[in-house]
Amino acid sequence: MQEHTELTPREVVSELDRYIVGQNDAKKMVAIALRNRWRRLRVKPPLQDEITPKNILMIGPTGVGKTEIARRLSKLAKAPFLKVEASKFTEVGYVGRDVESIIRDLTDYAVNMVREEEAKKVEAQAAAKAMERALDLLFPVDFEDLDPEEMKQKQKTREKMRRMLKDGKFDERMVTITVDENSMPIFSIFSNAGLEEMGIPIKDMMGGMFPKKQKDRTVTVKEAIEIFEAEEREKLIDLDTVVKLAIERVEQSGIVFIDELDKVAGRQSGGQGPDVSREGVQRDLLPIIEGTTVTTKYGLVHTDHILFIAAGAFHVSSPSELIPELQGRFPIRVTLSSLGKEDFIRILTEPENSLIRQYTALMETEGVTLEFEESGIARIAEISVQLNEEHENIGARRLQTVMEKVLEEESFKASDLAGQKVFVDAKFVDERLSGILEKEDLSRYVL
Repeated sequence: MQEHTELTPREVVSELDRYIVGQNDAKKMVAIALRNRWRRLRVKPPLQDEITPKNILMIGPTGVGKTEIARRLSKLAKAPFLKVEASKFTEVGYVGRDVESIIRDLTDYAVNMVREEEAKKVEAQAAAKAMERALDLLFPVDFEDLDPEEMKQKQKTREKMRRMLKDGKFDERMVTITVDENSMPIFSIFSNAGLEEMGIPIKDMMGGMFPKKQKDRTVTVKEAIEIFEAEEREKLIDLDTVVKLAIERVEQSGIVFIDELDKVAGRQSGGQGPDVSREGVQRDLLPIIEGTTVTTKYGLVHTDHILFIAAGAFHVSSPSELIPELQGRFPIRVTLSSLGKEDFIRILTEPENSLIRQYTALMETEGVTLEFEESGIARIAEISVQLNEEHENIGARRLQTVMEKVLEEESFKASDLAGQKVFVDAKFVDERLSGILEKEDLSRYVL
């Protein structure tokens, strides 16, 4: 099984600080949760199995970093991670997705993750085999019918061609190869029927009933080698091992982020309208979070040690309106604060993936240099806060809409501005937004 990250909580917070501004309480809580998983694996059985994850409920308005914290945490842990919206699910018996599909999707993700890791391990071996197959196309030799002298000469010629092939001398030569043809529309019918959702591997069951069709394709030698490498990787990867590792990784280090939990809390309407299955969704989520066994197309998956991080704005309802059993399964609660002007300035400048770095890099591709002055950054932050106060508070996402409007003309005319510098200061920002700042409904223009 893959080793959990050995980062200390302090180091985890430091890593999260590279991308997320503020919200130190939330960062601290998720860092402790991650470290506790590492600690649990070092506790001797049977106590190890008794230690369950301390699930976290993040409470705060949209756009303050809830999802980003969970997503970055999963990358640090190199763990299977899935983000879902609670509002997308329905109670069993209603039309829609059932909550067990969360675990099936997480397992699918883990299988793909492990498959990619295993593919990298056999990359060199697959490349060597693909090279030999390409050589067989260009210079086929039947060594069995050759005498020693002829064999020596052929091997010498083949070695020379191998060097030329590695140097790309044959890349554009056209060759004909035989590939498998995958065309079974019946699968989509079964998939739509929901059998895959139920964990029944219908494609695997039906695949053996139909002979594999093959067809000839004319491609360049370079494309042929890529196709051969993919085929050889599949042959070298042990799928049973992949599935076993993936399930173990889901069970021991999987992270599920359930967003919009507040959308299925409270405001019951007496069984009428869209609220009818809200409490039902909570009750269906409960066994998954408590610990149960879910049937997937890869086998049984136990959810006892999966870490669940839930989030919601809870501006209309409150966490106390969740059913008591579900509340008890999120013992760690942390409230994320709203963002102000200083936070926005830091978000624009500090993270490694900050908006200013993104826009600067995008414009550099056209030969345009963006120079952001402190006054310009402060003005963008100030206007974003104003819009959030006067209209819907969408947190840091407001910065994207304001930045896009400020740089709209430059983005449109970038190809004509090659070699020029654009200085973004407070005056520049006001000029770009002067026509709309006077309007009463700013969101009409900015959003």
